[in-house]
Amino acid sequence: MDLRGIEAALEEAKKGYNEGGIPIGSVILNDQGEYLGLGHNQRIQKSSPTLHAEIAALEDAGRQKSDIYRRATLYTTLSPCSMCTGAILLYKIPRVVIGENSNFKGDEDLLRNRGVEVTVVDDEECKNLMRRFIEEKPEEWYEDIGEAS
Repeated sequence: MDLRGIEAALEEAKKGYNEGGIPIGSVILNDQGEYLGLGHNQRIQKSSPTLHAEIAALEDAGRQKSDIYRRATLYTTLSPCSMCTGAILLYKIPRVVIGENSNFKGDEDLLRNRGVEVTVVDDEECKNLMRRFIEEKPEEWYEDIGEAS
């Protein structure tokens, strides 16, 4: 199921990239492996400071009973930032699978410290797509959470 989740998140990231946005995608699967929500970063497309991929996937999932989220897994192509980490903790999503954390490492330690199971799959395609975007549009990446090396 993890491969399917990361592949779907990567497809969302590619959608964002093809729209001229930041190529980060996220999906949420329930404990039966069914899609609850899909999303990609739309910060550039919608001029939104908060529409990160994980937030977009939660928005797509809509209102769910709390026990649904408490049995779900969130897949994301890039390590979650502080805002997205907060949303994961707020909805008590117990498991997060991350495509890569070499281009940006978010608050994985906070997630782990709060009992969330975190798996980093170190996916080359996720890394290459993000790296390509940062090289092509550094000003758009660094205006938000990106940090210059």
